[in-house]
Amino acid sequence: MDKEPFLIRTISQAHELMGLPKPKHPLVSVVKTQRLRPIVDLRGLKVVDRFYQITLKDVGCGNLHYGRNSYDYEEGTLVFTSPDQVTMFDGEMSLDVEDSKGWALTFHPDLIRKSSLGDKIDQYSFFNYDVNEALHLSEEELRILEDLLDKIIREYSQNLDKHSQNLIISNIELFLDYCTRFYDRQFYTRSNLNGDLVSKFERLLKAYYQAEKASDIGLPNVMYFARELNLSANYLSDLLKKETGKTAKEHIHLFIIRKAKNTLLNSKSSISEIGYDLGFEYPQHFSNLFKSKTGMSPSEFRNLN
Repeated sequence: MDKEPFLIRTISQAHELMGLPKPKHPLVSVVKTQRLRPIVDLRGLKVVDRFYQITLKDVGCGNLHYGRNSYDYEEGTLVFTSPDQVTMFDGEMSLDVEDSKGWALTFHPDLIRKSSLGDKIDQYSFFNYDVNEALHLSEEELRILEDLLDKIIREYSQNLDKHSQNLIISNIELFLDYCTRFYDRQFYTRSNLNGDLVSKFERLLKAYYQAEKASDIGLPNVMYFARELNLSANYLSDLLKKETGKTAKEHIHLFIIRKAKNTLLNSKSSISEIGYDLGFEYPQHFSNLFKSKTGMSPSEFRNLN
């Protein structure tokens, strides 16, 4: 039987587990990993924490090998996690971090709850990427982010005033906006590979219907194709969006509509039968999607053509 995940509720608790002094601010902290002296060995344990964390795994991580290509991002790799995600430290992870040049920015949802960042935090979809979809930074990009970290540290290290929280949040938001730009660069750099991925996605979508999986197990969803491509659903959608302007869900819907139009014009099957064959549990859901995408019901489309 699996053990319950190890729960870390607060930044103060995280500091204590890592052998660090109490944080200077209860809701935000920047930690340099060479200062860590863990008092609990978390290797092999599932860990759940209640805050956002951006971690520079290390400097000098070597070239990034992706498919048959190699990218020279030796300087650092960022990994993003959000509250209540389950992570696990690998059994080979060394607790001796004396030579590490990594760091971690941690902030609690309560810090941003009443701010504009709190409203838009879910738009930063990289918080839901898998570890193997991390952000690989150039030296210049790393400098930009570390300058912002220094400003955050300065703000919470001095006497707090009425401006402190807004300035801390603003710098975190700017940090995340730069990460969005750097992810876009990473997508762009991999554009040839992304083109291959678009083709693979389209082939998988066609194969799904050719194998009649829709009528057996229902409509295809993004998670299914993400698993087939060994990506997270968010990362797959973002790659497709950058490459084609459409998310994975939009691609699926457009494919279904094209297939529906073909069937409506080239068969005498009822609207209900077509809906069921496409994977819809209820014919009305098929009609609703068709009308939302074409401006007319399946019956109207058939009659007009």
